[in-house]
Amino acid sequence: MRATLKRALPFIAVLLVASILAACSSSTTTTSGSSSSSNSSSSSGGLKKGLKVFVIPKNLGNNYFTTADSAKTGGAIAALQALGETGTETSGTAATPASQIPAIQAAIAKGANVLIVSATDPTALCPTLKSAMARGITVITYDSDAPTCRDLFINQASTAQIGTSEVDLLAKEIHSTGDISIVSAAATATNQNAWIGYMKSEMAKYPNMKLVSTVYGNDDPPTATQVTEGLLEKYPNLKGIISPTTVGILAAAQVVSTPKWKGKVIVTGLGTPDEMKTYVANGVAPAFILWNPANLGYLAGYAAVYTASKKITGAAA
Repeated sequence: MRATLKRALPFIAVLLVASILAACSSSTTTTSGSSSSSNSSSSSGGLKKGLKVFVIPKNLGNNYFTTADSAKTGGAIAALQALGETGTETSGTAATPASQIPAIQAAIAKGANVLIVSATDPTALCPTLKSAMARGITVITYDSDAPTCRDLFINQASTAQIGTSEVDLLAKEIHSTGDISIVSAAATATNQNAWIGYMKSEMAKYPNMKLVSTVYGNDDPPTATQVTEGLLEKYPNLKGIISPTTVGILAAAQVVSTPKWKGKVIVTGLGTPDEMKTYVANGVAPAFILWNPANLGYLAGYAAVYTASKKITGAAA
C-alpha cells in the first residue's frame, strides 16, 4: 500500500501574520470590550477594541470551513480571541448566495463592525456587502473572493499553482493518458472558476489527456454524489476525476470506491486528511493536496482586526 501523500502548496499566511505583527509595537495589547467601545483605539494608538466580527463561510456544516473558522482548530475565531475581539461564525446551510446573503444581512442588523466572508458568488453578494461598507463595516473575503465589494482578500495560496498542481498530480497517477472530468463546487464560486481556468491551461502539457466534462456539486454531499455518478455513467471510460473542493473530492472518492468503479478511476483534488485517509489507503485517491485551512482562517481574523483598525490600508508599502 502506498503511504499517505498530502502535498501542501506553498502557503504564505504565517509569514504575512508575522509581517503584520512586526509592523506594530510589540507592547500593544488588546482586551475584550463592549460593543460601545468598538470605534475607539487604545491610548497608544493600537487596535480597536470591542469589535463585533462575524465569520461567514460559504456554508455551515462543511468540515473545511469548520477547520478554517473555529477557535478549537486555531482558525479565524482563535485569532479574534487572541486580539481580544468577539467572533461569531454564521452562514446558511447551502453554498449559494440565496442561503448566504440572509446571514450577512442578519450580521449587519446585529451590529457587525467586521465581516469575514467566503463568497459564494463574485457579484451577487455585492449589493449587501457594499451596503455594509457604506455603513463603515470592514469587509474581508477569504478563500473565495468578491473583488469589487471588499476591503481585503486573503488568498490561501497561489491561484495558478492550485490549479496546475491538481492536473499535474492526476497526470502522474494515470500516466498522462485518458479522459478526465472535474467535479467542482458552485458554478459561481470565484476560487473554483479561477482554479479550473488554470487546470484547462495546464492540460495543454498532456496531449493524451482530455477533459470531457465539468460538473457542479454545489458543496452539497448528495448533489456532489449525484453528479459524480452521472459522470461515470455518461463516460464509462473515464480515467480520472479532479475535485477542487473538499466536499466534492470526498463524494467522488466514495462513489469510485464502489465495486463498479474501484480500480478504474483515480480521484484527486483538494481534500482534508481526516476525510480522505480511507481513500488514500484503498487506492482510490492515492494523492491529493491542500493548504492548512486553520492558518487561512487565522490570517483572515488577524487581517480583519488590523484592517478595521486602519493598520492595513491597502496602500503600497
